[in-house]
Amino acid sequence: MHDPVAAGRHSALRAIGFQAVVAVLLGGGFLAQGPPRALPAATGGAALVLGHLVVALVALGGGIVPARLAFARLLLGIAGKWLVVVAILAVALGAWRLPPLPMLGGLVAGLLAYYVALNSGNRKKRER
Repeated sequence: MHDPVAAGRHSALRAIGFQAVVAVLLGGGFLAQGPPRALPAATGGAALVLGHLVVALVALGGGIVPARLAFARLLLGIAGKWLVVVAILAVALGAWRLPPLPMLGGLVAGLLAYYVALNSGNRKKRER
């Protein structure tokens, strides 16, 4: 039996793993400019990794459900993702006083990596 929710969860977790690798590589790239630049870049990427994990667990965690419930879980997962991301960034900018520009670079790189990984997985499935 084909379970599209399990396939979606697997695809999302694979994309999150790729996103985590990109966040670590970006932090390592900024390490050449010093640890004060590497930490915020890695923090921006890590915030999105945690946010996307929230979406994957909430929206895709309960199996096959009716459409209204699936849509509600998707909305709740997306709201949770941005709540986690904004909370991490608020702590990083406010309490830790990290520079915002490398953090923005980590956010952008994390978003791009996630969506590239999701789309590359879909392209491979269509080619079969």
